[in-house]
Amino acid sequence: MTRHAISFVALAAGLMFNAAAFAQGAPDFSKVEIKTTQLAPDFWTLEGQGGTISVLAGADGILLVDSQFAPLTDKLVAAIRKVSDKPIRFLVDTHVHPDHVGGNANFAKLGATIFARDQLRYRLEHPNPAADGSPGMPAPEQALPVVTYNASLSIHIDGEDVRLLPVVAAHTDGDTVVSFPGHDILAVGDIFRSFGYPYVDLASGGTLAGILEGLSEILDRAGPATKIIPGHGPLVDRNAVVAQRDLILAVRGKVQKLVDQGKTLAEIVAARPAAEFAPRVAGATPQTEDRFVTWVAKEVLANR
Repeated sequence: MTRHAISFVALAAGLMFNAAAFAQGAPDFSKVEIKTTQLAPDFWTLEGQGGTISVLAGADGILLVDSQFAPLTDKLVAAIRKVSDKPIRFLVDTHVHPDHVGGNANFAKLGATIFARDQLRYRLEHPNPAADGSPGMPAPEQALPVVTYNASLSIHIDGEDVRLLPVVAAHTDGDTVVSFPGHDILAVGDIFRSFGYPYVDLASGGTLAGILEGLSEILDRAGPATKIIPGHGPLVDRNAVVAQRDLILAVRGKVQKLVDQGKTLAEIVAARPAAEFAPRVAGATPQTEDRFVTWVAKEVLANR
């Protein structure tokens, strides 16, 4: 298949299996540039539009974590070819959102075997309704993970024992933390994002307790020199993850007090229990603060 054909299939597949992602207008992918950052002699990250991609590339071939939006596949492959001419053998999905799995079908056509949680495959096959209530469009067959799991799994490639670590019901109900122990690197998807407030997708099975468990999983495996690749935002160390966990716990405590006072969801959001933390959150906006407080409050209210 030609590169132009891949681009056409990419766009169609991406729009089909999560049209809701484009509800506010599709990005102009023609203007997206891919930023490549080298973390080790055989390890890079790719940033474009959507989630950060990890690339392990050695003599055995290439392993990717996440695939960004479908229309970016050609640009991503071009960036990969600047660092390795080896085949793209494996693709690991960290969670179901289209800015992380949109390119699945294209990379599968290029020969990649896709790994992901059972729940992620199910959600691709049975997507949530669109914002207007219309049924979601299932992902094309080639976008679906071929190898699924709900316990930890290892992929042995390029001298690395890559560990796929499932986290139950965190950002979504199909999250995976990917550990590269030989490189002291963790790719954590949207369980942790270093840009903006934490976010849990309640409609996709995410939970407050699960996100805290996921952050603990990251911290349990992160030493002082571990490089942590967030789903979005700059590379961090474990101190940033500690800070985010403490932020969530502090806001949960404030929300709990408001719930105990009999406040409604609207009153809790209006009280701005996260306001004091805004100066510490990169990219914070009133809208994202409200969204963060809303999901914390919904879960606290549900557990009264």
